[in-house]
Amino acid sequence: MKKWIWSLLLVLLLAACGGGPAGGPSADSEESSDTGSDASGEVQLADELSVYNWADYIDEEMITQYEDTYGVDIIYDTYASNEDLLAKLQAGAEGYDVIFPSDYMVSIMIDLDLLSKIDTADLPNFANTDPQFVGAPFDPNNEYCVPYQWGTTGIGYRADVEFFQENPPDSWAYVFDPAMLEQYADQGINVLNDPRELPGSALIYLGYDPNTTNPDELNEARDVILAAKPYWKTFNSEDYDNTLLIPGEVALTQGWSGDVANAYWNTYDDETEDGNWYYSIPEEGAVKWLDNICITASTERYETALHFMNYMMDAEVAAAVTNFTYYASPNEAAREFILPEILDDQSIFPPQDVQDKLVWLTEVGEEGSFLYDELWTAVKSSQ
Repeated sequence: MKKWIWSLLLVLLLAACGGGPAGGPSADSEESSDTGSDASGEVQLADELSVYNWADYIDEEMITQYEDTYGVDIIYDTYASNEDLLAKLQAGAEGYDVIFPSDYMVSIMIDLDLLSKIDTADLPNFANTDPQFVGAPFDPNNEYCVPYQWGTTGIGYRADVEFFQENPPDSWAYVFDPAMLEQYADQGINVLNDPRELPGSALIYLGYDPNTTNPDELNEARDVILAAKPYWKTFNSEDYDNTLLIPGEVALTQGWSGDVANAYWNTYDDETEDGNWYYSIPEEGAVKWLDNICITASTERYETALHFMNYMMDAEVAAAVTNFTYYASPNEAAREFILPEILDDQSIFPPQDVQDKLVWLTEVGEEGSFLYDELWTAVKSSQ
């Protein structure tokens, strides 16, 4: 798999990305702010746009292409978790224009008035969206965000580990059961450094709702995590695919579908026609998630942010994102441009019977957030 394949195709971006949608709040007249429309009605784009995204979650060639085509300098920064994103915005960072929060975090940000409202009628490429991702529970009318990428949280494991050849990981027990962990812990285990994802998987393992706010259930999940923690080598959710999986520093990881697929393709051997990493969605079920493109409430470049949002929903651009990240696209029109080996990969685009076992992470409210923070503090502070 070569991530640069699509760089060559980006020069053929559809004209639908051009021009720019109208609407939205007015902006100040600073040099880098939107300047409204000219006499022809075309949006005058700002000189620059600040984009805050997950690490390794876009082909940087696409950023360059947007800059070259539209004359907008993209200031690009990354974060490692939804909580990092929220903390940055709550700390008063007002320079960001476009952000990419996951499902439950969208709900939180709406409640905190951190997002600008949008009108999808101003976004011609919104019509490309797969209907199953329109009106998700956290933003039922798409008044704030549009879908970007989706995936699952499961288990990645190294194909050459003898124990896994005879016992392919098909349960969260491979992450949380000490008796199981003893079989391969010496070869390294990674879990996501995420205060909702790790407890969520433990709760699913125990047969509970990963969004529970029942203190007894959360305490039970905490104890399961603490019992397993001595067997884990690392907590990493930012660059584990490149620093741990591809070099073979661990044998198993709790991981996101696209990251494990990235490790598979980057260890692919043409002679064996196989990669070193496989992916499993446990039989108990797993989390599914949808990352979204949103505009901050503090932006002074609303029109340019909306224009960039529409650009990202172009069918070829959305396909290029999937071909780079190995995450599934919620853009139905993009499917014809997605590489066949990705489109046919059931770890990326799971069949319906697997999707039936998946569940969203949802907002848990102020009291629930306190309980999850308390759990996470106990996990991270234990020796």
